[in-house]
Amino acid sequence: MGIVFKNKRIFNSNFHHFTIMKMKRVFGLFVFFIVFFTSDVIAQEVQKDAPKSKVIIVYGSDECHHCADTKAFLKENHIDFVFYDIDKNQEALKEMLTKLRNANISTSNLGIPVVDKNGTIFTNNGVFEEFLKKLK
Repeated sequence: MGIVFKNKRIFNSNFHHFTIMKMKRVFGLFVFFIVFFTSDVIAQEVQKDAPKSKVIIVYGSDECHHCADTKAFLKENHIDFVFYDIDKNQEALKEMLTKLRNANISTSNLGIPVVDKNGTIFTNNGVFEEFLKKLK
């Protein structure tokens, strides 16, 4: 099908339909990436604002039982904290690693959670109850 001019096809409607479908997919992907990356940037901006107050920052993972116990301990003791899941938040992971390096704490055998208590960085390497005492 298409427009025929002196036995020559000038406009192929099947090709035109295919091109429009391709453009719709590209546009859909473009919109998806814009929405996805914009929401990530907004979330990062909110997280960057939180540490400015005098709250404890906990870097860990939702899959880590010591991290879950640390969050429960802080909640039970009414201690303000911000938790960053380093499995899901790459910016928080980079921030945590930078803080560990600046504090001369080795990242080769790292135990989580990692805590930033008003600029003092410490990790869960050893007896967990001793780690929790440092949070008070």
